[in-house]
Amino acid sequence: MRLLVICFLVFVFAGCSSTDKRTAPTATAMKPVTDSTKFTTVEWVDSMSRNFGKIPEGKKLDVSFRFKNTGDKPLVIEDVRPSCGCTVAEQPTEPVLPGHEGLIKASFNSEGRVGVNHKTLYVKANTKNTQTHQLRFDVEVEKKKL
Repeated sequence: MRLLVICFLVFVFAGCSSTDKRTAPTATAMKPVTDSTKFTTVEWVDSMSRNFGKIPEGKKLDVSFRFKNTGDKPLVIEDVRPSCGCTVAEQPTEPVLPGHEGLIKASFNSEGRVGVNHKTLYVKANTKNTQTHQLRFDVEVEKKKL
């Protein structure tokens, strides 16, 4: 009986290994960085505002904003929130090391969005001066032709 209990405990503790990649924390699961000694700087490589011209209704528009960590601490993108439900954002899951670049990606669903659309992605990061950055893009959706 004792041997059975020992085997069970070994099995349980072996299953709780801290190296399990499936449970490793990502940037979105990390606590917000509020310690100003861990703040860094960011440069938006392309632009913080872009115009994608005209697209047909129903087309998905993929956008990306390239950035570079210009500071001396790892850059943590804590959150990326689109201004509406027609846009889905994707953020880096790991900190971006000093001198390295990363991408903020988003996909805009133009279905039912005929006309000029002004969209904003609100980015929260551990950056000096401000922790919130606004990335904007404009696109004109043309009505489907029947």
